[in-house]
Amino acid sequence: MLEGSAPNSSEDPGPCSATVPASSETGSREASPSCHRSHVPSSEVLEAIENVVLNVLTSLGKQKAPVLTVANRSDWRNIEFKDSVGLQMIPCCTIKKIRSDCSTSAPKFALMLKILSMIYKMVQSNTYATKRDIYYTDTLLFGSQTVVDNIINDISCMLRIPRRSLHILSTSKGSVAGNLSYTEEDGTKVNCTCSATAVAVPSNVEGIKNLISHAKFILIVEKDATFQRLLDDDFCNKLTPCIMVTGRGVPDLNTRLLVRKLWDTFQIPIFTLMDADPHGVEIMCIYKYGSVSMSFEAHHLTVPSIKWLGLLPSDLNRLNICKDALIPFTKQDQKKLASIQKRPYITRQPVLKRELEIMAASKMKAEIQVLTSLSSDYLSRVYLPNKLQFGGWI
Repeated sequence: MLEGSAPNSSEDPGPCSATVPASSETGSREASPSCHRSHVPSSEVLEAIENVVLNVLTSLGKQKAPVLTVANRSDWRNIEFKDSVGLQMIPCCTIKKIRSDCSTSAPKFALMLKILSMIYKMVQSNTYATKRDIYYTDTLLFGSQTVVDNIINDISCMLRIPRRSLHILSTSKGSVAGNLSYTEEDGTKVNCTCSATAVAVPSNVEGIKNLISHAKFILIVEKDATFQRLLDDDFCNKLTPCIMVTGRGVPDLNTRLLVRKLWDTFQIPIFTLMDADPHGVEIMCIYKYGSVSMSFEAHHLTVPSIKWLGLLPSDLNRLNICKDALIPFTKQDQKKLASIQKRPYITRQPVLKRELEIMAASKMKAEIQVLTSLSSDYLSRVYLPNKLQFGGWI
């Protein structure tokens, strides 16, 4: 999910998946006690699924068309911003009604029941599957991986149960390196400190334990190329012990979970190193404040104390970066930045707001690699050490 204001969807909700306002009789949805827990016992998961099936059977018994109600994850009216959490879903929110008696929504209704059945069997047997595994059980039925992904998120939101408690895992694309060791759920010991290369973010972050680190800070790097360059420069050890994480662009769920777990465990400063463009700002905000589509899991995913270390728009003038090295905004960049500037957390962060205004006024963007125009090792030798020493972050 890149666009913070609305999740991508492969389906047109259509007239049969109407959004019901919170003020209507059936349109308010109270958060269950499980909504802020990182793990829900299997017995509660099974009971929640059984209640959904029972409601379907009850409707059929009354000769009524069954309906599934899902919180509207793309509606900003369902979102509130809290400094301590970021973007979170409000207890009473508008919902979408997925009807079984309408040609537009009936396929999604059936697929939701299909995946609920698969989840129920996995929880019962204490087995796990990735979203990809679920898709490949019947590719013709599901049509695309995106359909499966959206339905799983809807089910997690509907039941108010974290995806990990539904026994659904995600394939990690992120990497971690530096002064860190831990034990995975199966007993495998991982030592990032002794590794010259990065370690893949574990697929079951919740299961890792015995985390040990002498790191003084955590650095989240947007791009894998920059991450690898810092590894080659031995950045994790040269300046001071640190942990580096990259989500290789927009972070997946496991990378965000790992960042939150590292924060909960070590309570050390976390900085982000992003491109000075709307895309980089968006990614930083996902780590820091969360996204609208996953706001129902904000308590496990966001770290509002994260600082934006660079590359700041104001750095470009301060470092006298040649204008020929900058990239002009596209219309998509302008639209993205305008969308970010309207978000509720921007008004609460005047320094961040000012940086975005500088970017908007210049209509220019820059990648982290622009620092190589100053010297090949400027990033690790000068830029980051100076920033960390003299407090050049927001």
